[in-house]
Parts: sequence; C-alpha cells; structure tokens
Amino acid sequence: MSKVIDALNCKCPNCQKGKIFMNGGNILLLNIPKMNDRCPECDYKFERETGFFFGAMFVSYALAAAQMITSLVVFWYFIDLSPLRVFGIIAVIAFLLSTINFKLSRSIWIYLFY
Repeated sequence: MSKVIDALNCKCPNCQKGKIFMNGGNILLLNIPKMNDRCPECDYKFERETGFFFGAMFVSYALAAAQMITSLVVFWYFIDLSPLRVFGIIAVIAFLLSTINFKLSRSIWIYLFY
C-alpha cells in the first residue's frame, strides 16, 4: 500500500523521498509540471530511454475517461442536469484535472516499470 501512496504523491520509486516533479505546474497559466531528470535524493534516473513516457499517455487517457464517466453518472443520473450542462461540467473538470492527470500518469508509469 505504501507504493500506491508514494506513486500518488509522485515520490521517487527508489528511495521514496525525492520528488519526481520540480514544480506542480499551473493549468490556469497553461504551465505543465516540470519533471526532474533524476531523483534529487538518490540520483535515480526517471526516464529509462527516449520515448519512455509515451505509454503514460494511455494511463492519462484512462484516468481522464474514469473522471468523465464518473462526472456523467453523478451530474446526469443523480443530480438530473440537462445534457448540455453535463457536457460543460465534464469539459471544465477535464480541463482542471489535466495537470493532475499528467503528473499521476507519469508517476504511475514509472512505478509500473520500477
């Protein structure tokens, strides 16, 4: 369970102390999070090879799809909003969570191959 918590907190899979990202980014300023090349604590290299994080795109897709489906169920079936409002809410949620999805997908991808 500690590995799952460390992956969600974007900690180094090797030492569980260093951070994978040097900053969190800001979606409102259109800044994506900047990732460390190596762990600042143990010098573990995060990107194993060129294009290593291509697969993280699929993890990000799965996270976004789960968030959108959950939003659809909550706002359409339980709150009973109109389809147009639900679409707008889902679009806003997807936009606001994109930075978090970026960080989580890369962290999960690193942990899958550690």
